[in-house]
Amino acid sequence: MLFPTGPSINFAAVAFGGIAGALIGSRIPERIRISLPQTFGLASMALGVVMLLKFNSLPPVVLALVLGVLIGELMQLEAAIGRVSLRAKALLDIYLPVREGLSHENFLDQFVAVLILFCVSGMGIFGALNEGLTGDSQTLLVKAILDFFTAAIFAASLGYSVAILCVPQLLIQLSLFALAAYIMPLTNEQLIADFSAVGGLIMLATGFRIAKIKSFAVANMLPAIIIVMPLSALWSRIF
Repeated sequence: MLFPTGPSINFAAVAFGGIAGALIGSRIPERIRISLPQTFGLASMALGVVMLLKFNSLPPVVLALVLGVLIGELMQLEAAIGRVSLRAKALLDIYLPVREGLSHENFLDQFVAVLILFCVSGMGIFGALNEGLTGDSQTLLVKAILDFFTAAIFAASLGYSVAILCVPQLLIQLSLFALAAYIMPLTNEQLIADFSAVGGLIMLATGFRIAKIKSFAVANMLPAIIIVMPLSALWSRIF
């Protein structure tokens, strides 16, 4: 039985990165707290473009994104995540107060974007599935390195709440790791390519949000990840 090395190390990277950033946040110069998130946003956009260019058929990708956003809006996913995030922040602030001056709106704007980066990025999803099937943890190890520094920088302003994102990230990656043997045989290169393209669009929107260019409701796009493969398979059968 394979041990989930990648998910475990990625979990530790976010946890320790978030804690370290919250502890030393006041010592990090303001110019670094501003410039590095912009760099992370740029990197997210670049990764999103690379993933998007892997598409097999663009119509089901676009259809999945449109239907996914409709589902997300109807379910109000972003609002639900926001409520849970604020409750977690309020609980943490009782015992571990953070730097003053960050409004609820700014907190949520950054927190949800970081949540998407950590928990549902294409790199994390593919890495967990690939390790569950082949035992290769290289993709998640690279992600862990990136996530450590991302968590540290964002925790400098968002506080210890960034560290708790290691929990949903671990649960998602472990689930994918365990289900890999059942999911991967049902897919093919074309379905994975369209899945990657939808993930790329979401990563692109996340990058715009982190860089404060345009605040897309990225959490409401998440259902697209679930429906893109069935839509892609149906499209290939019809056309």
